[in-house]
Amino acid sequence: MRFFRALNTSYLSSDNRKPKTESRKPQYPLESLAPLLQYLISGLTNGAIYALIALGFGIIYNSTTIINFAQGEMVMMGALCAISLYHVYPSLPVAFLGGVALVTLVGLLLERLALRPVRDQSPIVLIIITVGAAVFFRGLAMMIWGKEAYSLPPFTGKEPLHFFSATIMPQNHLVLGLWALFVLLLEAFFWFTLVGKAMRAFAYNRQAARVVGIPVSRMVQLSFGLAAGLGAAGGILVAPLTLGIYDMGAMLGLKGFSAAILGGLGSILGGVLGGLLIGVAEALASGLISSGYRDAVAFLILLLVLFLRPQGLLGGRQ
Repeated sequence: MRFFRALNTSYLSSDNRKPKTESRKPQYPLESLAPLLQYLISGLTNGAIYALIALGFGIIYNSTTIINFAQGEMVMMGALCAISLYHVYPSLPVAFLGGVALVTLVGLLLERLALRPVRDQSPIVLIIITVGAAVFFRGLAMMIWGKEAYSLPPFTGKEPLHFFSATIMPQNHLVLGLWALFVLLLEAFFWFTLVGKAMRAFAYNRQAARVVGIPVSRMVQLSFGLAAGLGAAGGILVAPLTLGIYDMGAMLGLKGFSAAILGGLGSILGGVLGGLLIGVAEALASGLISSGYRDAVAFLILLLVLFLRPQGLLGGRQ
């Protein structure tokens, strides 16, 4: 009896009564940062679109000292025009170039027909005209395309890329690459072309520009066309990632305006910086806090900048 009791005690005290631990895979630090990397890529993509819109605001402000609140509708018309052109002739490069050309023409007509006849009025009158133009373009888009949402195929492949457990669509890379190209081309235009130098001279000193023979009306009209083309390019690039709909320009325009104020209204580098910061901030707020705060981030930043540093981060024109 003592033998069995001792045998039982030795069995219970053996390693068999120790709980078995399951083997776990080692977690690497970079894999734990995958959600942050996902938010960062998404924020930079959206920020690039906001930056293009902000550049449009800055170009028009430099030439007219007014805010063109119809800039967001240029984004919307660019996306919808490209989608319509793609259904007529299924070629993405043709749809991109055609959409940018059509919206650039709309920007030129907006300045020529709506703003030039009342150019001697106060800036507040001109700003109200741009608000009315935004409402008109939105209603016109609803009449032409309806309230349905339309999609545009991606310019690159549909197979997502994986980077440290983060999933990145190829369209994101295209948006960032073309955005950087557009910014470089815009800087080269302003610094190395005769027309660009004339626009810079007109922005710095209008009276001196008139004295040396720079055509004022042509510079203003060109600024509206250039801003409209940038907005259309942004709308076409973002269309494969979202959907094109008649009222998409309102929110995008306000976020682009917030980016322009944050970076410094009238500053190209400031518009780029402001767009990227707002895009990353709203992506982090949406991912880490709640998606309901996504649209509130841009306006919160706008209010803080207006209270604390009205001239923007890079000290644009006040």
